[in-house]
Amino acid sequence: MQQHYLSTADYVVFLIYFFVVSGYGLWIYQRKKSEASGSKDYFLAEGSLTWWAIGSSLIASNISAEQFVAMSGSGFKMGLAIAAYEWMAAVTLVVVAVFFIPVYLKNRIFTMPQFLHQRYNGTVAMIMAVFWLLLYVIVNLTSILYLGAIAASTVSGINLNVCMYAMAFFAIIITLGGMKVIGYTDVIQVFFLVLGGLATTYLAINLVSAKFGTTGVFNGLHLMYTQANDHFHMILKPDNPSFIDLPGLTVLLGGLWIVNLNYWGCNQYITQRALGADLPTARGGLLFAAFLKLMMPIIVVLPGIAAFILYKQNVFGAGEFMQGGELNPDRAYPVLLNILPSGLKGLSFAALTAAVVASLAGKANSIATIFTLDIYKKAINPNASEKTLVNTGKIAVVVAMILGALIAPHLGIDKKGGFTYIQEYTGFVSPGIFAMFILGFFWKKATSSAALFATIGGFLLSVVLKFLPGYADLSGLAPFGYAVPVNGVYEIPFLDRMGFVFIFCIVGMVIISLLESRRTTRTGGLEIDTSMFRPNPTFTAGALLVLGIVVALYSVFW
Repeated sequence: MQQHYLSTADYVVFLIYFFVVSGYGLWIYQRKKSEASGSKDYFLAEGSLTWWAIGSSLIASNISAEQFVAMSGSGFKMGLAIAAYEWMAAVTLVVVAVFFIPVYLKNRIFTMPQFLHQRYNGTVAMIMAVFWLLLYVIVNLTSILYLGAIAASTVSGINLNVCMYAMAFFAIIITLGGMKVIGYTDVIQVFFLVLGGLATTYLAINLVSAKFGTTGVFNGLHLMYTQANDHFHMILKPDNPSFIDLPGLTVLLGGLWIVNLNYWGCNQYITQRALGADLPTARGGLLFAAFLKLMMPIIVVLPGIAAFILYKQNVFGAGEFMQGGELNPDRAYPVLLNILPSGLKGLSFAALTAAVVASLAGKANSIATIFTLDIYKKAINPNASEKTLVNTGKIAVVVAMILGALIAPHLGIDKKGGFTYIQEYTGFVSPGIFAMFILGFFWKKATSSAALFATIGGFLLSVVLKFLPGYADLSGLAPFGYAVPVNGVYEIPFLDRMGFVFIFCIVGMVIISLLESRRTTRTGGLEIDTSMFRPNPTFTAGALLVLGIVVALYSVFW
């Protein structure tokens, strides 16, 4: 039943995708290269991206193997609850559009380390620039490469390393064209991503229908709901095996807010798309991205739930979901792709490749931006010309991608579960970074010493809480839902851990800043006035619609 290769029709569809994206990217590059070619134009496409290009690029950069493979695997394992990351992200994008982006644009902020330098000092900015580079390469770039290669290899039968290097090479070609090429090719990438993703979902749901002797998508959805009802609850109970990953109301009231606000509001990889635009355009792009995020669980979570039902009904061979002798939920999406008919399989394979390549290109561009503007220009060659800065950025892209490809196979990403791997390990630094940003935005008394405390102290406390269960009995936290037994040891769910660390960082920053209050208060040089937070009526209407849809979804699938 399984086809572990692509047919001629699949290759034709995939090549159409490849040449459309490459050709469009080349056309954009040739069209735009005669315009401004300075470093800010290259890295940020300053003033060149429309709201629909910004929104598409945000989603193309965000949706990758992390979602197609790992989130679909989480759908297989825990169900619709994992959609909280997507639906809460839609709400977060509205918050970022209203409160974060105006501050960046008003103060001409182009990189996150630049914000820290302007608000705190150069030491904080340089520490975080180096830290972000390491995080982006070692955690994000590697996970995108490796998870994407696993999926591509499973579908095509091509060697995993060959798939990884090919995707890295394709991403390098796109990235070397700068943010304009990335931004506009991402529109095409999103088209293939959505079309191919919806095709996979449609076929997966129809397979469920056929297995139970009926036809049609709506019958399939009803069967999925009845056959795996435990997979259609957004708020997990403490007795659920996946509670350690999504601890109940924490998704609405706790650590998931830190994950999302830090990712969408304090992350060079994401905010870079909007930093080169004016405020109405940036807000329009973020709102468009919010609507796209609402539909993402249809593409990445429902196929995982369908795969779970089909697995339980023995539709697949016994070894299809096994890896290293153990059940690996991350194989759900690749296995589904293998049973698609010829042509559609190529379309879905193109969607997966588009997601991976777009994310790699966006991540590599952000790495190059931070290295070039915040490290090379400030610490290595302050007098560098614009041409030198652009060339340095291109070199950084290639070096980062090579390092990512070399490191990725040795991190055990596939053993932990891709989505959990990414979320947990970025969670070691997210609370401190978010505390530093949020107080930097809205509290003038926050000092550079306090910011350093949040960065270093937050990381150290995260490490302590991670390993504390091995040395102390935390069962006393279980009645409150803050500790879950895992292999006989009570562990703190990482989202709750992030919440604890965030509170610790905020309290520590306030105390340190107040102790230093006798010195001259540092205002950080930020221009802020309340009028900049006031959105226009069109944006307000769209934002209220997003919030209403999320409330309705949680009400139905509580």
